[in-house]
Amino acid sequence: MPARRPLRTALAAAVLALLSATATACGDTGGLQGAGATPTAVSPAKLWPDLRPASSPAYPYDVATRAVVKGVRVPGDDLRKVDPVDVVEAEIKAHPDDYGSKGVYHATVDRMKECRPGGDEARCPLLKPYYRDLTGDGRPDLTLGFRLYPTNQTAVRVYTVEHHRLVQVLADNDAIIGVELAGRELIERSPADISGYEYRTTWVWDPEERAMTFSRDEYLHTGGGRPGRKPSPSASPSASPSASPSASPSASPSASPSAGAP
Repeated sequence: MPARRPLRTALAAAVLALLSATATACGDTGGLQGAGATPTAVSPAKLWPDLRPASSPAYPYDVATRAVVKGVRVPGDDLRKVDPVDVVEAEIKAHPDDYGSKGVYHATVDRMKECRPGGDEARCPLLKPYYRDLTGDGRPDLTLGFRLYPTNQTAVRVYTVEHHRLVQVLADNDAIIGVELAGRELIERSPADISGYEYRTTWVWDPEERAMTFSRDEYLHTGGGRPGRKPSPSASPSASPSASPSASPSASPSASPSAGAP
């Protein structure tokens, strides 16, 4: 705006003068200059040293999910030859309490019929599959996502092949606003309860658990929202299918539906 141009010009001139003075000063001495007194190092203050340690975790969540998928073959151990619709339908069959007529995700069953040839693609809850090596065995693994109707949650699943069998190594349900693959990490982004913030949950392959395990949960400012609120990183996982309102690993796709439907 024209009214702010003089101020910007004055600031630019002041910065330029400061840089010139600094450069001249350095050029005059030709040697090292002292930076002043070094501040005294302060060790971390340990609070409540007599506090009794907790004997159990705050939330009863599992760190990993692992299950062999029954009824789905993997021709040549190539996950690209597996029909993702078959994979989701196998989960539906394996979890009738979740997907049955009284289950929290009952509407997903009818929607999945639209994923077959001749169906209405706009009503199909299955999202585009992605293939990337997340387990480090040199072969691409399968990352699937599908909407969980009538809730506003999305299922995120990762599958690998072991001994010619399809194995689910990640199962998480959450209100998702984005999923990213960064190297061998899977990162979920979920809405936070404060405007201008979001949860980011990171999953990585654990060779001992033989599954994708919960690695990191962050509560990050994304811009906008009300100023002046600076929450620290969350110590508990974000919205979980099994326990807390923030996302965390689930041992099964059984999750409490989020309030409201899409």
